[in-house]
Amino acid sequence: MRKFFYALLAISCTSHVLAQQLPTAFKSQEVSPGIYVLEGEDGFGGGNVGLLVGDDYVVLIDDAMYSTVGLLIDAATQLAGRPVDFVINTHVHGDHVGGNEFVADLGAIIVAHDNSRKRMIPDPQLNTGPGALPVLTFSDKVTFHINGDEAFVFHIKNAHTDGDAAILFRNANVIAAGDVMFNYLFPFIDLDSGGSVSGYIAGQQKLLAMANDETVIIPGHGPVASKADLETNLKVLIDAKTRVKVLVDKGLNADEIVAANPLALYHDDYNWGFITTERMTRTLIRSLTGK
Repeated sequence: MRKFFYALLAISCTSHVLAQQLPTAFKSQEVSPGIYVLEGEDGFGGGNVGLLVGDDYVVLIDDAMYSTVGLLIDAATQLAGRPVDFVINTHVHGDHVGGNEFVADLGAIIVAHDNSRKRMIPDPQLNTGPGALPVLTFSDKVTFHINGDEAFVFHIKNAHTDGDAAILFRNANVIAAGDVMFNYLFPFIDLDSGGSVSGYIAGQQKLLAMANDETVIIPGHGPVASKADLETNLKVLIDAKTRVKVLVDKGLNADEIVAANPLALYHDDYNWGFITTERMTRTLIRSLTGK
């Protein structure tokens, strides 16, 4: 059932998501005192959303989709008891930034990497009006000193996109990875938005270097994870790349490689509606060959 809802990601950035496919509410999971994960309770509400609640400020990590942000804010306000102060966008896709204009109208300040804002400006589906664009951007890293913790926001280069931001809550030992982690799902590596397989692998290795056995990781999609989960997902991606490279080096073309099904070993556990085993294979081929 979980993968059925993630299949809706393929259409989540459009206005054509049917009402019966959307959640009726957002549910919450507290992963550390004052830090929550919010997701659609009975439908696809967008990517996982992080929520930091404390005496100083209320911070959202991403704000879901235009069609679900109202439900998201209802849930966040109920938990926090007051409006959202900041939203940190982890990257440019509409299932993570689609609610920007809505939350900005409520007074929130939107923060993102420079490249995310640059990619949003010419896109009418994302640059929907005043407030939709991040008003505070950074090139490498920025730290929020709030609620008795340090929220260290840092750029991960050319991974899922070219504007990925992840957040380490230093004292709480929580990492919000954005879409640099799809937990037990083949990852969407957006080659057309500056992402790369090698950058994605390097990005996950960077996250691993920050984690220990007690670290809680909030992935962009999939269940809340541990360092061991991230290690498993990374090993799968590295092995998948190796399996495809063997066939590329043999001179097989893309269709021949797909027919050979080098990722069959991972199909049952990682295939899903948006990034199928075939699409993951073709992403690896394109990344390795440039075509």
